Amino acid sequence: MTHDGVYVYGIVRAAHPVPTALQGVGNPPEAVTTLKEGRLAAVVSPAPPQLRARRRDLLAHQELLLTLAEQGPLLPMRFGMVAPDEMAVRRQLADAEDRHLAVLERVADRVEINLKAMPANDSLAAVVRDDRTVRELREAVRRRPSYEANVRLGEAVATALSRRAAEAGRDAVAELRRAAHAVAAGPEVSGCVMNVSFLVNRDDCDGFTEQARLLAQRHRDRADLRVAGPLPCYSFMEPEHAAERTGV
Repeated sequence: MTHDGVYVYGIVRAAHPVPTALQGVGNPPEAVTTLKEGRLAAVVSPAPPQLRARRRDLLAHQELLLTLAEQGPLLPMRFGMVAPDEMAVRRQLADAEDRHLAVLERVADRVEINLKAMPANDSLAAVVRDDRTVRELREAVRRRPSYEANVRLGEAVATALSRRAAEAGRDAVAELRRAAHAVAAGPEVSGCVMNVSFLVNRDDCDGFTEQARLLAQRHRDRADLRVAGPLPCYSFMEPEHAAERTGV
């Protein structure tokens, strides 16, 4: 089989134990190995031709990272990170050795927990009860139905649902951040009003996740709060000053 470069899963310390039975992306799965350079190593495999974000490959990538993270600190790569050749990987490791080591030290014995906030599907009654603008627009539609009035009502309801979800998300973050080393805002996600990740001690993961789920239950009339983790520390790969507590 021909290959299209080197697929990079993550960066670890050179002494990081890498299980021999790991299987990478591709069909059949590519053999996983390490490229060591100085005090670092990249966990890699041959990049399969015409790589796509297929479910099997996405799961293989994620499972491999979770296995590596159990053995020690890891700088995970997002799915699809491909270098042109081994020399390019080694150059990157050498050029950024001190920075990578600093981040590996920072995430050692820590995991990422993600929290997303979305408007609650069953909170329309609460919106009508609590939002004066929505109540007035609804009464206007009842008195004089029209397309424009319905559009205005729909927009007002959507705005109110999003606002309530964002408020609930901020309240949850305010409580959870006390037990986290850092908080990082994630990228925008369709249908999501807040996407935040927390850097948490591995030993505290279960307690932190349980607290997040209790908060989701408490705020269920305002937001659908979804908790994911433990995850590899995707959101905390920059030096500490760049991933400090955000203003979310």
